[in-house]
Amino acid sequence: MAIIALKAWYLEHYQPIAEVIQRPHDLRLNRNSLLKSALRADFLDEAHVIEGAVWFQRYLEGEEIEFYIEGSGSYMIANVDLRSQEIYFTKKDTANWLHPYIYVSAQSVNLTAQEAIAAALQQSLQTINKTSRVPIELKFSSPDIKEPWRVNNTQLRQIRRSLLHIVDLTPLAANSGRLMCDPQACLELGYSLQSKHTNQILLLSQQDLDLEGVMPFNLPEHRQLSFNNGAELLKTLPTILESCLQSYRLIS
Repeated sequence: MAIIALKAWYLEHYQPIAEVIQRPHDLRLNRNSLLKSALRADFLDEAHVIEGAVWFQRYLEGEEIEFYIEGSGSYMIANVDLRSQEIYFTKKDTANWLHPYIYVSAQSVNLTAQEAIAAALQQSLQTINKTSRVPIELKFSSPDIKEPWRVNNTQLRQIRRSLLHIVDLTPLAANSGRLMCDPQACLELGYSLQSKHTNQILLLSQQDLDLEGVMPFNLPEHRQLSFNNGAELLKTLPTILESCLQSYRLIS
Protein backbone atom coordinates (compact mmCIF):
# COMPACT_ATOMS: atom_id res chain seq x y z
CA MET A 1 0.00 0.00 0.00
CA ALA A 2 1.37 3.39 -0.96
CA ILE A 3 2.26 5.80 1.83
CA ILE A 4 0.10 8.93 1.87
CA ALA A 5 2.34 11.21 3.94
CA LEU A 6 0.61 14.13 5.61
CA LYS A 7 1.84 16.98 7.78
CA ALA A 8 -0.11 17.87 10.90
CA TRP A 9 0.00 20.95 13.12
CA TYR A 10 -1.00 21.01 16.79
CA LEU A 11 -3.64 23.71 17.41
CA GLU A 12 -2.92 24.78 20.97
CA HIS A 13 -4.99 27.96 20.68
CA TYR A 14 -6.67 30.15 18.08
CA GLN A 15 -4.47 31.06 15.12
CA PRO A 16 -5.61 31.58 11.51
CA ILE A 17 -4.92 28.48 9.42
CA ALA A 18 -2.97 30.57 6.90
CA GLU A 19 -0.50 31.34 9.71
CA VAL A 20 -0.54 27.83 11.18
CA ILE A 21 0.84 26.22 8.03
CA GLN A 22 3.71 28.71 7.89
CA ARG A 23 5.31 27.23 11.02
CA PRO A 24 7.03 23.80 11.20
CA HIS A 25 4.64 20.88 11.43
CA ASP A 26 4.33 18.90 14.68
CA LEU A 27 3.52 15.46 13.32
CA ARG A 28 3.96 13.33 10.21
CA LEU A 29 1.27 10.80 9.38
CA ASN A 30 0.47 8.08 6.89
CA ARG A 31 -3.27 8.13 6.28
CA ASN A 32 -4.88 4.69 6.39
CA SER A 33 -8.54 5.58 6.00
CA LEU A 34 -10.63 8.69 5.76
CA LEU A 35 -14.32 8.83 6.63
CA LYS A 36 -16.72 11.74 6.64
CA SER A 37 -16.28 12.33 10.37
CA ALA A 38 -13.08 10.42 11.24
CA LEU A 39 -9.55 9.63 10.14
CA ARG A 40 -7.14 6.78 10.96
CA ALA A 41 -3.41 7.13 10.41
CA ASP A 42 0.04 5.72 11.27
CA PHE A 43 2.82 7.73 12.82
CA LEU A 44 5.80 8.39 10.58
CA ASP A 45 7.70 9.90 13.50
CA GLU A 46 9.67 7.76 15.94
CA ALA A 47 7.78 6.67 19.08
CA HIS A 48 10.23 8.45 21.41
CA VAL A 49 9.62 11.72 19.52
CA ILE A 50 5.85 11.32 20.03
CA GLU A 51 6.28 10.51 23.72
CA GLY A 52 8.31 13.67 24.28
CA ALA A 53 5.91 15.99 22.44
CA VAL A 54 4.02 18.61 24.44
CA TRP A 55 0.71 17.69 22.80
CA PHE A 56 1.12 14.00 23.76
CA GLN A 57 1.80 14.83 27.41
CA ARG A 58 -1.34 16.98 27.43
CA TYR A 59 -3.28 14.17 25.79
CA LEU A 60 -2.20 11.82 28.61
CA GLU A 61 -3.40 14.44 31.10
CA GLY A 62 -6.88 14.31 29.58
CA GLU A 63 -6.86 17.50 27.52
CA GLU A 64 -8.65 17.70 24.19
CA ILE A 65 -5.97 17.78 21.50
CA GLU A 66 -6.71 19.30 18.11
CA PHE A 67 -4.64 19.08 14.92
CA TYR A 68 -4.89 20.63 11.49
CA ILE A 69 -4.08 17.85 9.02
CA GLU A 70 -2.77 18.81 5.62
CA GLY A 71 -5.46 18.55 2.98
CA SER A 72 -8.07 17.14 5.37
CA GLY A 73 -9.02 19.85 7.88
CA SER A 74 -9.13 19.95 11.65
CA TYR A 75 -9.48 16.89 13.87
CA MET A 76 -9.56 15.98 17.55
CA ILE A 77 -7.53 13.02 18.77
CA ALA A 78 -9.82 10.16 19.76
CA ASN A 79 -7.17 7.55 20.60
CA VAL A 80 -3.40 7.03 20.39
CA ASP A 81 -1.74 3.61 20.28
CA LEU A 82 2.04 4.00 20.45
CA ARG A 83 2.64 0.25 20.31
CA SER A 84 0.98 -0.14 16.92
CA GLN A 85 1.88 3.44 15.99
CA GLU A 86 -1.72 4.27 15.12
CA ILE A 87 -3.74 7.37 15.87
CA TYR A 88 -7.48 7.95 15.47
CA PHE A 89 -9.08 11.34 14.87
CA THR A 90 -12.62 12.70 14.78
CA LYS A 91 -13.62 15.68 12.64
CA LYS A 92 -13.99 19.03 14.36
CA ASP A 93 -15.36 22.40 13.28
CA THR A 94 -12.51 24.60 14.43
CA ALA A 95 -12.38 28.28 15.30
CA ASN A 96 -9.07 28.48 13.44
CA TRP A 97 -10.99 28.83 10.19
CA LEU A 98 -12.29 32.15 11.49
CA HIS A 99 -10.48 35.37 10.65
CA PRO A 100 -9.18 37.77 13.34
CA TYR A 101 -11.82 40.47 13.10
CA ILE A 102 -15.11 41.52 14.64
CA TYR A 103 -17.94 42.16 12.19
CA VAL A 104 -20.32 44.95 13.18
CA SER A 105 -23.79 45.20 11.69
CA ALA A 106 -24.34 48.93 11.93
CA GLN A 107 -27.55 50.83 11.33
CA SER A 108 -27.93 54.10 9.51
CA VAL A 109 -30.91 55.79 11.20
CA ASN A 110 -29.95 56.47 14.82
CA LEU A 111 -26.56 58.08 14.24
CA THR A 112 -26.05 58.81 17.94
CA ALA A 113 -26.11 55.10 18.80
CA GLN A 114 -24.07 54.23 15.72
CA GLU A 115 -21.31 56.68 16.63
CA ALA A 116 -21.30 55.64 20.30
CA ILE A 117 -20.91 51.97 19.40
CA ALA A 118 -18.17 52.62 16.84
CA ALA A 119 -16.17 54.82 19.23
CA ALA A 120 -16.50 52.39 22.14
CA LEU A 121 -15.48 49.42 19.98
CA GLN A 122 -12.43 51.20 18.58
CA GLN A 123 -11.23 52.29 22.02
CA SER A 124 -11.92 48.86 23.53
CA LEU A 125 -9.98 47.06 20.81
CA GLN A 126 -7.03 49.39 21.20
CA THR A 127 -6.79 48.20 24.80
CA ILE A 128 -7.40 44.52 24.00
CA ASN A 129 -4.85 44.47 21.17
CA LYS A 130 -2.09 45.51 23.58
CA THR A 131 -2.22 42.03 25.12
CA SER A 132 -3.76 39.98 22.28
CA ARG A 133 -1.58 37.36 20.58
CA VAL A 134 -3.24 38.20 17.25
CA PRO A 135 -4.28 41.77 16.32
CA ILE A 136 -8.07 42.00 16.02
CA GLU A 137 -9.67 44.28 13.44
CA LEU A 138 -13.12 45.79 13.05
CA LYS A 139 -15.26 45.44 9.93
CA PHE A 140 -18.43 47.55 9.69
CA SER A 141 -21.35 46.89 7.40
CA SER A 142 -22.32 49.89 5.31
CA PRO A 143 -26.10 49.88 4.88
CA ASP A 144 -27.53 52.17 2.23
CA ILE A 145 -30.98 53.45 3.17
CA LYS A 146 -31.65 54.31 -0.48
CA GLU A 147 -31.24 50.70 -1.63
CA PRO A 148 -33.42 47.61 -0.99
CA TRP A 149 -32.53 45.50 2.04
CA ARG A 150 -30.16 42.75 0.98
CA VAL A 151 -27.11 40.87 2.17
CA ASN A 152 -24.57 40.07 -0.54
CA ASN A 153 -22.12 37.15 -0.62
CA THR A 154 -19.25 39.27 0.67
CA GLN A 155 -21.23 40.25 3.76
CA LEU A 156 -22.32 36.66 4.36
CA ARG A 157 -18.73 35.47 4.14
CA GLN A 158 -17.51 38.22 6.48
CA ILE A 159 -20.20 37.39 9.04
CA ARG A 160 -19.46 33.66 8.86
CA ARG A 161 -15.69 34.11 9.23
CA SER A 162 -15.78 36.66 12.05
CA LEU A 163 -14.61 35.86 15.57
CA LEU A 164 -17.55 37.85 16.86
CA HIS A 165 -20.63 39.37 15.24
CA ILE A 166 -21.88 42.53 16.93
CA VAL A 167 -25.29 43.83 15.90
CA ASP A 168 -26.68 47.30 16.61
CA LEU A 169 -30.29 46.62 17.56
CA THR A 170 -31.04 50.10 18.91
CA PRO A 171 -34.85 50.38 18.53
CA LEU A 172 -36.10 52.91 16.01
CA ALA A 173 -39.84 52.66 16.73
CA ALA A 174 -42.43 50.61 18.59
CA ASN A 175 -45.53 48.92 17.19
CA SER A 176 -48.08 46.91 19.17
CA GLY A 177 -45.64 46.23 21.99
CA ARG A 178 -42.78 45.15 19.73
CA LEU A 179 -39.67 47.24 19.19
CA MET A 180 -38.69 47.81 15.56
CA CYS A 181 -34.98 47.76 14.69
CA ASP A 182 -32.96 48.54 11.59
CA PRO A 183 -34.08 46.07 8.86
CA GLN A 184 -30.59 45.57 7.43
CA ALA A 185 -29.11 44.82 10.86
CA CYS A 186 -31.95 42.35 11.51
CA LEU A 187 -31.36 40.69 8.15
CA GLU A 188 -27.66 40.18 8.91
CA LEU A 189 -28.45 38.91 12.41
CA GLY A 190 -30.89 36.40 10.96
CA TYR A 191 -28.12 34.91 8.83
CA SER A 192 -25.72 34.96 11.77
CA LEU A 193 -28.15 33.00 13.94
CA GLN A 194 -28.14 30.27 11.28
CA SER A 195 -24.38 30.17 10.67
CA LYS A 196 -22.76 31.00 14.01
CA HIS A 197 -22.98 29.88 17.61
CA THR A 198 -24.87 32.28 19.88
CA ASN A 199 -21.63 32.71 21.87
CA GLN A 200 -20.19 34.40 18.77
CA ILE A 201 -22.98 37.01 18.66
CA LEU A 202 -23.41 40.15 20.77
CA LEU A 203 -26.39 42.51 20.56
CA LEU A 204 -25.98 46.18 21.49
CA SER A 205 -28.80 48.68 21.91
CA GLN A 206 -29.08 52.23 23.18
CA GLN A 207 -32.07 52.68 25.45
CA ASP A 208 -34.85 55.07 24.48
CA LEU A 209 -37.25 55.93 27.32
CA ASP A 210 -39.90 56.99 24.80
CA LEU A 211 -40.08 53.50 23.28
CA GLU A 212 -41.56 50.52 25.10
CA GLY A 213 -41.80 46.95 23.93
CA VAL A 214 -39.91 43.67 23.46
CA MET A 215 -36.97 43.05 21.16
CA PRO A 216 -37.61 40.96 18.02
CA PHE A 217 -34.79 38.51 18.81
CA ASN A 218 -34.60 36.31 21.88
CA LEU A 219 -30.97 35.67 22.77
CA PRO A 220 -29.56 34.87 26.24
CA GLU A 221 -29.23 37.94 28.46
CA HIS A 222 -25.45 37.67 28.59
CA ARG A 223 -25.40 38.12 24.79
CA GLN A 224 -27.25 41.46 25.00
CA LEU A 225 -25.95 44.78 26.28
CA SER A 226 -28.06 47.91 26.67
CA PHE A 227 -26.60 51.34 27.39
CA ASN A 228 -27.80 54.89 27.93
CA ASN A 229 -24.91 56.76 26.32
CA GLY A 230 -21.43 56.32 24.90
CA ALA A 231 -19.66 56.92 28.21
CA GLU A 232 -21.64 54.15 29.90
CA LEU A 233 -21.00 51.76 27.02
CA LEU A 234 -17.27 52.40 27.15
CA LYS A 235 -17.17 51.43 30.83
CA THR A 236 -18.64 47.98 30.25
CA LEU A 237 -17.78 47.04 26.66
CA PRO A 238 -14.04 46.18 27.13
CA THR A 239 -14.88 43.58 29.80
CA ILE A 240 -17.72 42.17 27.70
CA LEU A 241 -15.47 41.87 24.64
CA GLU A 242 -12.75 40.10 26.60
CA SER A 243 -15.36 37.65 27.86
CA CYS A 244 -16.67 37.07 24.31
CA LEU A 245 -13.12 36.42 23.01
CA GLN A 246 -12.06 34.27 25.97
CA SER A 247 -12.73 30.97 24.21
CA TYR A 248 -10.09 31.82 21.58
CA ARG A 249 -7.43 32.26 24.29
CA LEU A 250 -6.19 35.41 22.59
CA ILE A 251 -5.61 37.58 25.65
CA SER A 252 -2.38 36.97 27.51
